[in-house]
Order: sequence, then C-alpha cells, then structure tokens
Amino acid sequence: MATTTMRNMATRSPNTARPKIVIVGGGFGGMAAIHALQGVDVDITLVNRTNHFLFQPLLYQVATAALSPADIATASRSMLRGYPNVTVWMANVTGIEADQRVVHLADSPDLPYDYLILATGARYSFFGHDEWAPYVHVLKSLQDALAIRELILGAFEKAEECGDSSLVARLLTFVVVGAGPTGVELAGTIAELARSTLARDFKHIEPQSARIILCESGNRVLANFPQRLSTYATTALQNLRVELRLGEPVTEIDRDGLRIGEMAIATDCILWCAGTVANPAAAWVTAESAKNGGIKVASDCSIPGHPEIFALGDVSSFRTESGRSLPGLAPVAKQQGAYVGKLLKRRILGEHKNRPFKYRDFGTMAVIGRSRAVADFGRFGLTGYLAWLAWSMVHLMLLIDFRSRIVVFVNWSWAWFTYGRGARLLIGDAPIKNLTKMPDAGKATASPIAAKHP
Repeated sequence: MATTTMRNMATRSPNTARPKIVIVGGGFGGMAAIHALQGVDVDITLVNRTNHFLFQPLLYQVATAALSPADIATASRSMLRGYPNVTVWMANVTGIEADQRVVHLADSPDLPYDYLILATGARYSFFGHDEWAPYVHVLKSLQDALAIRELILGAFEKAEECGDSSLVARLLTFVVVGAGPTGVELAGTIAELARSTLARDFKHIEPQSARIILCESGNRVLANFPQRLSTYATTALQNLRVELRLGEPVTEIDRDGLRIGEMAIATDCILWCAGTVANPAAAWVTAESAKNGGIKVASDCSIPGHPEIFALGDVSSFRTESGRSLPGLAPVAKQQGAYVGKLLKRRILGEHKNRPFKYRDFGTMAVIGRSRAVADFGRFGLTGYLAWLAWSMVHLMLLIDFRSRIVVFVNWSWAWFTYGRGARLLIGDAPIKNLTKMPDAGKATASPIAAKHP
C-alpha cells in the first residue's frame, strides 16, 4: 500500500516548469480526472485511441437502432475546449518506461510525464477460447455497435427475399451469450425490435417469429442483483418471448453457430456479453495483476512502488476494506477519476495528506424493455415502470451535454409512443453479404445451414 512517505517521493522531472500529467484513456475515469484538475497549473496530455468520449451504458441502443452514434458520443476536443492546458492526442500506446517516466506511442513522439493515469478500460474475454472470437460480435465501441446494428437489420432484409424457410429460421435466430445487464438489455431490446417495431414492415416474413436466445452458464439472470429483481427480470424476458438457457455453458462456437450444452443452434448472429478482462496495461508497467488482468492498486489508486502512476476503472483491481473487489462500472471509474484528480491537485499544491478512496454505491440498474427495468439501491429495489423511469432519468442526466439529453429524450419519447426506432439505416451491403457464409469445402456441419445461400 502506498504510504504518505512514498507519495512524497513523486517529484517533478528535471527542468520542468510545470508538472506534466499524461492520461491514457478518454472514458469516464480519464475525463473525471481532467475535470477535477481544472484550475491547477499543470500540463495535461490526454491519449486516446479514438477522437470521442463514448457513453457506453447506452451503446446497446445504437446496436439495436434506437439511437444514432452522435447521440451518445461527443468529440473529445469539443468537450475539452475550455481547458487550455489540456492537449489531446489520438494515438495508441505501445509501452511505458516507468523508471524513465516515458510513454511510448505508435507513430508519435514519446511523452514524458511526472504523473501518469491509466484508464484504458477492458475488453471481452472468451475464457480461454480465443478461437471463438471470429464468429461472435462484442459490444465495446461505436464500431461494434454499428456492426451489430447492420447484422441484425441485414438479417431481416436477407430473410425477406431469400425464399427458403430453413434459411429464414437461421437468419432470424439471435443468440446473446451472458445474462448480465448488457446481455439482458440486448436480448430484451432485440425482442421488442422484432415483436413490435418491425412487425408490420415486411411482406414475406413474420419478424415476430424471430428467435431470441439468452444463455448463461449460471443459474439465473442478473446474478449480481438480489433474487427478487432477478426473478422479475426472468419473467419480463419470458413475456417478451426470449428463450432462456440457464445453467448451460457454451461449449462450441464456429461459423455454423454454437452449441449450448448438448443443443446445437444454427445462427449468424452471436452477441458475446459473457465476461471482460482488463486491457493489458499491467504489462506496460510490470505491475501485479488480478485474475481479470486488472492492475492491483493501493488504497489511493496508485500502483505499489510507483506512487506517480494511477490505474482507474476496469483496468484496475481495487479491493475495499472488506476485501470486496469493485465492479467494472462507469460510476466506479468516474469516482476514481475525480478522486485521483483531486489527490494530484493537493499534491501539486504541497498537501500530502490523503484519505483512501472509498466508492459510494448509488445503485445498479438494468432495463429489460419498454417500461420494464430493475433497480437495486441496496436497502430497497424497484421493478417495472418506476425502475424504468428512474433508469431513464439517471441516464439522461449522466449524458455529457445538453444536446445529447434533448435528442435522446426525443428519441425515447418517440419510441415509447410509437414503438418506432429512429436509426434503422443500413449504410452498406457488407453485413448482408457476410450472412450465411458458405462452409469450407468438405467440412461437415452439425447445424442445419442452407449452404446454397452465400
């Protein structure tokens, strides 16, 4: 654990007029740290792989055509226009020399630092089956969301014109792996899209017949929620005619589909929401990592032995005084970012007494569909319309700017009154061409694929 003495060891680089702070990752944690450092006489460089801040909790709504990318993402430079001491670099980090205090970037000059904040997030884990990755879609970026949107809408378009009942069944089978909040939200929204939004839009198929399967190796959905809320979510999903496959792990995934337990399912749309692992920042600084790859940090979010380096959010493994690991949620990253920003502000001003970070849990929510949601506030929980209303208000307020709040509110209102979707555009034919790929020559297939449709 980093002590006050160790924190005092963090000094400025030689010949540096103002401390240099490098922040890797422009998500909730990185942005919160920048905001907390406002007014401090420092030079801040934000390094991010994209040019935008993404509100990830609503990413699934882009994937299911409820919202457009611009509704939940804002250009980083626009957000930081009022911060004259912040420089934004769109670049990839290739390594860090912690002893020399230098960040190496691909195709860009090295960045020296006095303090370094790592907020690089997480990626999906396939539990040792990386060979499954080419056959599934994950949901971590706008590119992922748009690819899923094209895949889902493209499947209905292809089914409309193919004229083959077995192929239609395959095209209109959507499998979501993992029954955490993201998996539940995706499955419920796809079901509403098929049962309501698209119900009257096609002449040769019945979108309502689409098969949505939610599978989970555990014995219940939303396992981190209280049993009562999990039971409500199960009932709500069943009312939307989502097939639940609980207590049965996925044992095989290939281009033909997947196998859940002993059941083979032919599908072109497998959405993986089963588990995450931290992005490999631990290797950059040779730090001890937890089972999920997160950097084990001290009580002030710093890396033991390097009090000038901090890790936030999904890329960190923070244990509370009770020994519980903090979940990979946006509020955790946001609170840690604000804490580290204020800590550095005090340190730069010569104040070195800091209280350890303590996470304030304001609750966890998951929306299941129209007017259906669950909200766990610890001492009490909400279900149904009240939970959905609370979820809607919280997410509207957390959106980064006023324009986004207005646009999202209008889209949600339109969808609620009309069952419509405001972003149902297919912008290319690649997703449709990629559906129902021809199997390799001579390869035996266990699932019923209409191979004559490339």
